[in-house]
Amino acid sequence: MRNTNRPLSPHMQVYKPQLTSMLSITHRATGIFLSFGLVVFVSWLALIATHAEKANWLISFFSTWYGQVLLFGWIFCFFYHFSNGIRHLFWDAGKGFDMKTVYTTGYLVLAAAFGLTTITFFITR
Repeated sequence: MRNTNRPLSPHMQVYKPQLTSMLSITHRATGIFLSFGLVVFVSWLALIATHAEKANWLISFFSTWYGQVLLFGWIFCFFYHFSNGIRHLFWDAGKGFDMKTVYTTGYLVLAAAFGLTTITFFITR
C-alpha cells in the first residue's frame, strides 16, 4: 500500500457545515441544556415545599439580567427541541426525506423556535 500524506477523513478545516448537521448538533445540545434546566426547576419546586425563603431567592436570581439570559436560553431550547422533535416524528413516519423538504422544515424549525420564544418571553411578561 502506498503511503500518501492525506488524512483518512475530512478534518474541520476542510469540512463545510451544512444546515442538517448543525440542526442535529443543536438538537442534542438543547437536550443537554434542558436537562440542566429541569434540575433547576425540580430544585425550585423542592425549595417551595421545604424552604420558601430560599425559593424566593431563586426567583430573585432569575429577575437579574443574567438570570433572564438563562431563562431566555431555556425557553429557546425548549421550543427548538420541541419543534425539531415534531420534525423527527415525521421522519419516523417516513415523510420529508427529500433535500428540499429537509431544508424547508429545518428553516421552519428555526423560525418556530425563535417566534415561539419571542412570544413567550416578551409578550407574556
